[in-house]
Amino acid sequence: MESTKQEQIYVANPASPGLLERLFKLSLHNTTVKIELAAGLTTFITMAYIIFVNPNIMVAAGMDHGAAFVATCLAAAFGCFLMGLYANWPVGLAPGMGLNAFFSYTVVGAMGYNWHVALGAVFLSGLLFMILTFTKIREWLLNSIPPSLRFSMGAGVGLFLGLIGLKEAGIVVASPATLIHLGDMTSPAPFLAAICFLMIAIMEHHRVFGGILISILTVTLAGWGLGLVEYHGVFSMPPSIAPTFMAMDIGGALNVGMISVILAFLFVHMFDTAGTLMGVAQRANLVSENGHIENLSKAMKADSTASTFGALLGCPPVTSYVESAAGVAAGGRTGLTAVTVGVLFVAAMFFAPLAGMIPAYATAGALIYVAMLMMSGMAHIDWKDHTNTIPAIITAIMMPLTFSVTDGLALGFITFVVIKVGTGKHKEISASLYALAAICIAKFIFL
Repeated sequence: MESTKQEQIYVANPASPGLLERLFKLSLHNTTVKIELAAGLTTFITMAYIIFVNPNIMVAAGMDHGAAFVATCLAAAFGCFLMGLYANWPVGLAPGMGLNAFFSYTVVGAMGYNWHVALGAVFLSGLLFMILTFTKIREWLLNSIPPSLRFSMGAGVGLFLGLIGLKEAGIVVASPATLIHLGDMTSPAPFLAAICFLMIAIMEHHRVFGGILISILTVTLAGWGLGLVEYHGVFSMPPSIAPTFMAMDIGGALNVGMISVILAFLFVHMFDTAGTLMGVAQRANLVSENGHIENLSKAMKADSTASTFGALLGCPPVTSYVESAAGVAAGGRTGLTAVTVGVLFVAAMFFAPLAGMIPAYATAGALIYVAMLMMSGMAHIDWKDHTNTIPAIITAIMMPLTFSVTDGLALGFITFVVIKVGTGKHKEISASLYALAAICIAKFIFL
């Protein structure tokens, strides 16, 4: 039945000289304009939470909320347009969850750099990603990092993100006796954050369309009803982006102490993007019988370029979103889906008052849920080989416990090399991993 349906779509939409047909090859991919637009709307609604969550996280770094909101929308739109028009992939892009938390709470909060320098690090990591992507170095580097460490990176960032969400909501608080303990769950903020998280989990299980967005808005309305949220309207002209536009400090980011930060942005972004794109490619039937993925190189180039451009606007790394799978499930097969998402992000800039009303406890619920999803990568690790599992666990656990993605990565790399050498499995260590471990050791000694 499926093949018959696809044949009907193809016959109903023969190749034509129309602009959309020429740009996106709709007939070749057995799709229509209507299907692509619906898929784009689906993807946008599933990832629209970033419009509200990212500015709140950027404010923690000292950035202007209105400017961060506009930068989020513009950077996402640019990435989507580039992915759609250049790579012809049905993938939406936006500032990456986890990476934005690392930006605000580790680089700025824990390490003490200002957000201008942090943006400089994002820009430099984006340039490195572009260089690696436009050469064969990327493939070599992707293959040189063992799978166990790749999976644990995403899981560790997820744990780190979850801890931040719990902390921002007041669900866990500082304790002089035990470092952290459970907050007052009878207070409005922790209670509503927990409600938001549970709503998202239940809605996503039942595949409710836009479950994350619905939950955030519902909890915000509840806060408004309790007098915790002040109404400022829904629509307005977009705020000025001037406070964050071209505000990065590249010179400050070239400090030797920022090397580990730049590498952390680079590696987490690169592996997250590779996993997302390959996963979406499978769902979108972009993989040929011999395993070749159509336009994968172009998709990686679009992603890395979008990240660099986002830094110019004032955003943490822009990356491909796994939520794009929702649009693919709705029938999205070409870049028209991504372009539709980009248009909707541009339209979202006129909802600045609504974004400003969203309280931290509402976005915290979303942070905690996304963190749970990011931890799923640990299931792909070979748990029978302790020389793989121990470094992976250390990488994932030490990110939240040290409140630093870079320290978690460094400890993971060092542990992997030491254990493999100590157990006689040194042949499993690549030359690049030896170099990374040496850099990490130097970081702990000299920085």
